[in-house]
Amino acid sequence: MSTQRQGQMSLGAFLMETGHHVAAWRDPSTPANGGLDFKVYKQVVQIAEQARFDMVFFADSVTAYTGAAAERMARSDKFEPITLLSALAAVTEHIGLCATATTTYNEPYHVARKFASLDHLSGGRAGWNLVTSDAASEAGNFGRAQHVGHAERYERAREFYEVVTGLWDSWDDDAFVRDKASGVYYDPAKLHVLNHKGKHFSVTGPLNVARPPQGRPVVIQAGSSETGRDLAAQTADVVFTAHTSLASAQAFYRDVKARTETAGRSRDSIRIMPGVYVVVAATREEAQQKHAALQALVDPEVGLSLLSRMIGNFDLRGVDLDGPLPELPLTDSGQRSRQELLTRLAGNENLTVRQLYERIAGGRGHFSVIGTGADVADALQAWFEGEGADGFNVMAPTLPGGLADFAEFVVPELQKRGLFRTEYTGATLRANLGLARP
Repeated sequence: MSTQRQGQMSLGAFLMETGHHVAAWRDPSTPANGGLDFKVYKQVVQIAEQARFDMVFFADSVTAYTGAAAERMARSDKFEPITLLSALAAVTEHIGLCATATTTYNEPYHVARKFASLDHLSGGRAGWNLVTSDAASEAGNFGRAQHVGHAERYERAREFYEVVTGLWDSWDDDAFVRDKASGVYYDPAKLHVLNHKGKHFSVTGPLNVARPPQGRPVVIQAGSSETGRDLAAQTADVVFTAHTSLASAQAFYRDVKARTETAGRSRDSIRIMPGVYVVVAATREEAQQKHAALQALVDPEVGLSLLSRMIGNFDLRGVDLDGPLPELPLTDSGQRSRQELLTRLAGNENLTVRQLYERIAGGRGHFSVIGTGADVADALQAWFEGEGADGFNVMAPTLPGGLADFAEFVVPELQKRGLFRTEYTGATLRANLGLARP
């Protein structure tokens, strides 16, 4: 297959505790306490950097997972991601360090300060995943009896972004002269006080951190609903999204690129990176065996709990596991785009509830590939050259083993085809992603 599209794809490593498969922690090769073991994360991130990944990425939620079957899932204890990334900045040199911070249960000043600090600590490698919380249980940790509704979450998120980016622009790049001879530490003419007053926030500023090395840390957005797509087109540098087919990915790609132009931005100012769940080995048979071994460890209650969460925070206990997915109302507390994706998947393939949760036990509705390095490279190349993606957010089934497999089998194949870098060329995450500095 010859390369037809100009440029190379981007790769992010989406890291989730012991791995993305819901039963990963039970795999004999996986450290069960990996979610709270810095040595494991250090090993994983260095694997990604040695493979020349653009970034590592951590999702986050400000609640402990204590719902149905939680006692049998490795999702209840993990590091706060900015703290973890700050430590990882000291043991890496090139790879981008990205994490989620919700706009629903945070304050803009805190988020702006943390990510500006991380950008300085890492020499320009920070990225903020701007999300609205879809875990309804977060509300109780912040004095709310009910979760914030979908429309209000996105309205708040748009204003939150304006405040954070305004705070990052508090100082000109050269505002801090630190001239010992004259005694002038900063030039007051290069200070910009925000004085934001809006519907949701009133923030004076300025930020007490110098302008970040990247100008602004990379902003990532993961919503794929209509409202989420508009927010991404207006604000995001990178879009994470979920699709199960190339046709769906292509439609999303065209739509978001068009919305970006409508928002007055260049198509090239935004990178679209779908998630891809990969089980890879030297042979197809071995890859299938790895996948089957993980699937055999899925407890039915755990699978049903995962589906309940992913399809919109509905309680599916008591449904017939071997019957069809029941009709559900539109979620107001969960991810509407993921609800639509999973409902469509179940209907199109006539899946039972059991078959649906087994299908998403690893990738949670993301594109999934099981096979050899060449098989995976073929699939990624088809999506990249077919303009379904600018790159991918790689979801390893287990950590560190699953990511090490991707680095061993897939990355060299992509490099051989000229689809992925062999060395880092930029000094910052923005540069490596091919994004302009604000």
